[in-house]
Amino acid sequence: MKKMMMMAVAALMATSIQAQPGYDDTKHEIAVTYGVWSNSQWIDVFEDAIMAGINIRYGDDSFVGPISAEYFYHAKKWLGVGGIFAYGNNKQDTYDGKKKPENYYGESTNTYFTLMPAAKFDWLRSKNFGLYSKLAFGATLRKETIKKSNPDRDDYNETAVHVNWQVSALGIEAGSPKVRGFAELGFGEQGILLAGVRYKF
Repeated sequence: MKKMMMMAVAALMATSIQAQPGYDDTKHEIAVTYGVWSNSQWIDVFEDAIMAGINIRYGDDSFVGPISAEYFYHAKKWLGVGGIFAYGNNKQDTYDGKKKPENYYGESTNTYFTLMPAAKFDWLRSKNFGLYSKLAFGATLRKETIKKSNPDRDDYNETAVHVNWQVSALGIEAGSPKVRGFAELGFGEQGILLAGVRYKF
């Protein structure tokens, strides 16, 4: 009897999931996000500390991003495969020595463009709520420029590529079957904490 009741409950749950109109038919999802404390921001902080050791100082930091765009295709209901593009920009004043007007060297700008193949694992899928994790691994193109304040000096330009990633241990999404707000907690180029809007179709 107990076994039959458990089978009946399981059948009802399966029927309920299948009956959710328009949700389980969605194969694609796109999203935009904004995060805080990306890998690139941590790199900038670390480099500032190193440069301070050789008497180069930075001030008035202004970081934009990371701003990301995502796409996932659901090969299975619980597995999405796709990619992430992320953008970040950091501007700061540079000084030769102490942060005084007479030591002003120029404005430094670091711009980050990141492309990462990614996978999304949906642990809980319901009509209005979901829990998931996300893993991405790729590369970042970093462009650094320093616009010198002294016209007798040439501007500095450098481009480099380095490995990058995003690991979101916990993602929570809520909303309608097709449009959802979400937040993630993790570590990587999209940030330690990020939030955004997702559209499923």
